[in-house]
Amino acid sequence: MATKSSAGKGKHGRKQALKQRRAARKKVTPETQVTVTFRHVEPTPAIQNYAQRKLAHIAKFLKQPAEAHLILTVDKYRQHGEVTVKSGRLTAVAQEETKDLYSVIDLLAGNIERQIKRHMEKLKANKVRTLSTAELLSAIEEEETPTVLDRIP
Repeated sequence: MATKSSAGKGKHGRKQALKQRRAARKKVTPETQVTVTFRHVEPTPAIQNYAQRKLAHIAKFLKQPAEAHLILTVDKYRQHGEVTVKSGRLTAVAQEETKDLYSVIDLLAGNIERQIKRHMEKLKANKVRTLSTAELLSAIEEEETPTVLDRIP
């Protein structure tokens, strides 16, 4: 008896081919370039990495590469943050102020995410196409045409 090889034959081979086709079709998420500016505070790699990780998630909502600029400021007991995200024609801005820089970054990421989601929903809503005149007339004619069942008493 000949044994089946898993390279291209049988169930396993079909499964691998299907995975490859799906991976090729899968939408490639654009990159988000994050720039962090520190004002009146020492820049730490931990805060910078945290900010980059949090703001990199906005790329999954966008179709174009994005650029995010985060400004973190400390004034006595106030930690203030401002972020500007630019992607194509879209520009989203958010500002937050709390007692902790990490929570500022969290709040900013949430605000920007909401703004971008809302913007993308509006774009999708505008793409709904109305029926043309010819399509409207054909739909009206189909409603007015009697069917065979309507004629039977």
